[in-house]
Amino acid sequence: MFLTLGVAAHVDAGKTTLCEQMLCHAGVLRRCGRVDHGDSFLDASALERARGITIFCDQACFSLPTPEGEPLEVTLMDTPGHADFWGETERALSALDAALLVLSCVEGVQSHTVTLFRQLRARRIPTLLFLNKADREGADAARVMAQMHRLLSPDCVQMTDVDAGVLREELAARDGILLERHFDGTASREDYREGARRAFACGALFPVLTGSALMDTGVDALMRAIASLCRTQWEQREAEPFSAQVYRVRRVGGIRYCYVRATAGCLSAREEVLTARGTQKASALCAVQGPRLTPVERLRAGQTAALTGLDARPGERIGAQSGGESPKTLPVMSVDVIPVPPLERRTLLSHLRELEEEEPLLHVRPSSEGVSVSIMGTVQTEVLGGLLEERFGDAVRFLPPHVLYRETIASPVTGIGHYEPLRHYAEVWLRIEPGEPGSGVVFEADCAPNTLDANWQRLIGTHVLEREHPGVLTGSPLTDVRIRLVAGRAHLKHTEGGDFREATYRAIRQGLMQAKNVLLEPVIRFDMAMPPQALSRVTGELLRLGARMDAPEYGEEEVTLSGTCTAAAFWDYPARFAASTRGYGRLASRYLRDEPCREQEKMVEQCGYSPLADEQNPPGSVFCSHGAGFYVAWDHVREWAHCRPEK
Repeated sequence: MFLTLGVAAHVDAGKTTLCEQMLCHAGVLRRCGRVDHGDSFLDASALERARGITIFCDQACFSLPTPEGEPLEVTLMDTPGHADFWGETERALSALDAALLVLSCVEGVQSHTVTLFRQLRARRIPTLLFLNKADREGADAARVMAQMHRLLSPDCVQMTDVDAGVLREELAARDGILLERHFDGTASREDYREGARRAFACGALFPVLTGSALMDTGVDALMRAIASLCRTQWEQREAEPFSAQVYRVRRVGGIRYCYVRATAGCLSAREEVLTARGTQKASALCAVQGPRLTPVERLRAGQTAALTGLDARPGERIGAQSGGESPKTLPVMSVDVIPVPPLERRTLLSHLRELEEEEPLLHVRPSSEGVSVSIMGTVQTEVLGGLLEERFGDAVRFLPPHVLYRETIASPVTGIGHYEPLRHYAEVWLRIEPGEPGSGVVFEADCAPNTLDANWQRLIGTHVLEREHPGVLTGSPLTDVRIRLVAGRAHLKHTEGGDFREATYRAIRQGLMQAKNVLLEPVIRFDMAMPPQALSRVTGELLRLGARMDAPEYGEEEVTLSGTCTAAAFWDYPARFAASTRGYGRLASRYLRDEPCREQEKMVEQCGYSPLADEQNPPGSVFCSHGAGFYVAWDHVREWAHCRPEK
């Protein structure tokens, strides 16, 4: 029986120390490493050891005996606790069967703890909780339990040992099958255990155990709880066609590895597998044990492995259910990375593209002075600089961060793209309409097959969705639009696939040049908790930022405040909030949506972007006359176009 268990926590809750103890108890390690000593098994990167934080999602495998005697084969994933590396954590969540959320008995429920718990519940991942640092001065498990009931879930139930039958009334209240036997006195110890498993699996029970990872207390009980509660049925899916989720990409010794969790079927080494970029061969399969990779011959449903030979991206599915998964959280800021001579911009761009394969949220793109990358926070920027120096020897500097704007349109337009240099031919007509907020770019073909072959129509759809299309106000990515193919034309002899790529890009660009364009800015949602005496000061600061706030909610010891604010205004506020609350406040924020920019004209003028000067994204088309291609400006393309659609 295979189980993938992810360990998550707010930074400095003791998560990695707990993972070390669990691996020692399972016999994987002879002694526990420590974060402060820089020798922890799962934080093997030099950057992680230098900073004392988890940056990458590393894993190790061990076996646990279960009450039934069948071994539980556990893959333990240590996820980053810092919010700047949320992209790495979010992708790991997609590969989990269960989660272990670690809290500190001193600090209690912190901002990122709430974010993690909400994500786990949204994904319906069964979750255990461990109250760590119970030996520390100021530890108060009862206070933290009260916080958990208020901020996380009233179904957080403290127990010393699942097998001891503790709090049987709590278990019976959460399981209808168990309830009747409980009241008539016929429930056995096994009945309570099965009831706990059912409640745990459906999210009606969140078992809470207490201890100290550093002092090795409570870890045995935690291991028994995992062995008793966590159950999977992966063996029932081994007969299905192979499919897997890619949750990480990394390079070791110049070799590219795709880390996957198999969700159905089996895969053998040197066997072909379907990916988003076609059928490819998995050259080798490797079991992952911390920094060590060991070749294996077969990957079964429920197992994880590192595969070589595949051109897949983090978040994608491969096999019978190939495709992609859109990230739930998006960066709201970006920075320009400037190469320090003798490093050239072209070389830096190539190196950042390689890092983008491992962290797709970087969204690498050329800028006027260097290379622009998306970021979640300042710590990520520092780590990125360290990665460039460690892996490639690149020296860089970073400009101050700026907001990641996006663009959309306010009314429908029809864009035309024509590409006809000598011995090439393609023409595309696209109807671009405003879409629902948050919908991104949606494509559909509304073109009769007898006017354009279905294969060409599917190819056009691929080109619409394969990249971000820059807007014409600031060059920011286009979003929240619905693009319909209304007409197109190919040549029996001269049309090639790349011709429709050129025509599609130009059609989108030509349409945007005609449209009423809208600049969108990211808005974040914040949730704060603070001592009552800090409320007036914090409220005044938020009003000066232009934030919109809900009515505050008063509790016995603290007041909570929620609202929204533009990312540009809120970016550096958390540091001020900590000062205003003297360190006693909690703040969690997340990207909420994009809204029309309040100062669009000012922002467009500051950006200084010229759509006609952007040589990489021309809005005009190429036509052919007397055997030679010539350029037609965007506002004259319709006069030269060959199609005449009725729509």
